[in-house]
Amino acid sequence: MIADNVHRVLNDIRDAACRCGRNPSEITVVAVSKTRTVEEIEQVVAAGIEHLGENRLQEAVSKIPDVQGEAVWHMVGHLQSNKGKKAAELFDWIDSVDSKKIADILSAQAVESGKTLNVLIQANISGELSKSGIKPGDVKELISYVRNKKGLVFRGLMTIGSFGVSPEVKRAEFAEMKALFDSHREDNDADSRMDVLSMGMSQDYRIAVEEGSTMVRIGTVIFGLRS
Repeated sequence: MIADNVHRVLNDIRDAACRCGRNPSEITVVAVSKTRTVEEIEQVVAAGIEHLGENRLQEAVSKIPDVQGEAVWHMVGHLQSNKGKKAAELFDWIDSVDSKKIADILSAQAVESGKTLNVLIQANISGELSKSGIKPGDVKELISYVRNKKGLVFRGLMTIGSFGVSPEVKRAEFAEMKALFDSHREDNDADSRMDVLSMGMSQDYRIAVEEGSTMVRIGTVIFGLRS
């Protein structure tokens, strides 16, 4: 079933990309494996998904070492500063950087470990107080800060769309996020690797792709409903 779900998602992404004249190969799927077993995760990897995401550090610590097969691990949930050091050791990507303090912790641990971390800055495009991320107006300053931190490679931006709103509202939010991404991409030097706009989850990934997302984070649609 999981393999069938993966193929269905990839087909959906292909169709959404083609509808707006995009190349489907530009879009990366991150399978979010929160609460899922190692066996389920390995089925996703076997079905061809390379990028995997975890929301909670404690759960990731107990699972990641046991997963067989090649995988690239993303921390996609909010990261508390007291967990930054361990996250830097465990993950390849931190997709939710939202402060200079977190960037400092990740940088120090990356340097100590002799590794390089890909990072995304999380912007709160909806303005909802319940969501993590910085205000769009603060993105430029944090980009400049992160780009100068050793051990970190700034790759782009991430956002979470509003829950419980109409597709039209979601589309407007994603379009606004794409405009924010484009404006800062134009401001960066030619050697910048700002190539990732991560937006879209199980309930809205098709809209996100149509509005320019290059990375979608999908859990339930791939793994099925949690028991």
